[in-house]
Amino acid sequence: MRAYRLEQIRAGLVVGFVPTMGALHSGHIKLVKEAAKSSSVVIVSIFVNPTQFAPNEDFDQYPRTLENDLLALEKLDGISTVVFAPTVREMYPSLENLRDILTKGTFVSVDGLSEQLEGSIRKTFFRGVATVVTKLLVLVRPDFAVFGQKDIQQCIVVRRLAMDLLLEPGTIRVSETERDPIDGLALSSRNVYLTPEQRKHAPAVYRGLKRAKELFTNDKVVDSKKLIDCVLMETEKEGNEHFKFDYIKISSSADLSDVQNVGPEGAIMSCAWKMGTTRLIDNVLLGFSI
Repeated sequence: MRAYRLEQIRAGLVVGFVPTMGALHSGHIKLVKEAAKSSSVVIVSIFVNPTQFAPNEDFDQYPRTLENDLLALEKLDGISTVVFAPTVREMYPSLENLRDILTKGTFVSVDGLSEQLEGSIRKTFFRGVATVVTKLLVLVRPDFAVFGQKDIQQCIVVRRLAMDLLLEPGTIRVSETERDPIDGLALSSRNVYLTPEQRKHAPAVYRGLKRAKELFTNDKVVDSKKLIDCVLMETEKEGNEHFKFDYIKISSSADLSDVQNVGPEGAIMSCAWKMGTTRLIDNVLLGFSI
C-alpha cells in the first residue's frame, strides 16, 4: 500500500479513502461515490477490526463477504477503486493472540469523546476504532477520507484524533446516512441478522427521530425529554417488547455531553437498541450539520 500510494503522489493524483469492515451495502457504495466526485481513485479498505470488539461481541459472527464486496466495487462504472484488505497480523504485528487485545500492544485513545453514548456501553470500542483509523490514515495517506453519519460519534472521534495527531482534520468528510428508500431504516451490515418480524418493526425508531427533528425545526421544541418521547411513542405503537434501548440521548455537538435543552449551537439525537440479539444505532442532527 505504501508503494502504491507513493506512485499516486508522484503522479499528482487525488486519492479518496473509504474505510470499511466489508459486507458492503448501498450505504458503503454511496460513500465511495461521494469520494469519487473529488478524486482520481478511491481506496477502499476492508478489514474487520478485532480491537473494537469486546470478548462478548460479534467479531466471529460479523459478516465477511470479500468476493461479493469486490464484485460490488467492480460494478461501479467510471469509478476507479483500489481495495486494501490487510490481515490482522499486518495491522497488529505484535498481537499474537486476540485474547491479548486489552493487555498488550500500542493503542490510540481519544479521551473526552469516547466514554459517552456508544463508549458507555462498548467500553473498548473507540480505543479500537481510533487505533485502526490512525493506522489506516498513516498507511493510505489519503487526500481525504469519507465516513458515514450513521456512526456519528465515530465521525466526531475521528475528526478529533486527526486534529490532535496532526493528520489534517479537514480531510475527514461525513456523508449523510443512507436509508431504506421505503421505510427509512438506516442501512447497516447488521441488518441481515434481523428476522422478518424484527425488520418490520425496526423503522419505528427512525420515525420517532424524524418526528423529533420536525418538532425541533418547525415548532421550535428544544426540551430533550419531549424530543426523546417522540421515539418512545413510535416504538410503543409497534410494541415495546420489540425494542431494548441502550440509550436515547440528546448530546452536545461539541463534547457529546447530555443536554436538557437544545441550544443555538445544535445537538445530536442518537439512540442504540437491540432487537433480539441484533444491535442497531441511528441518529439525527438538530440545528447543525457536520
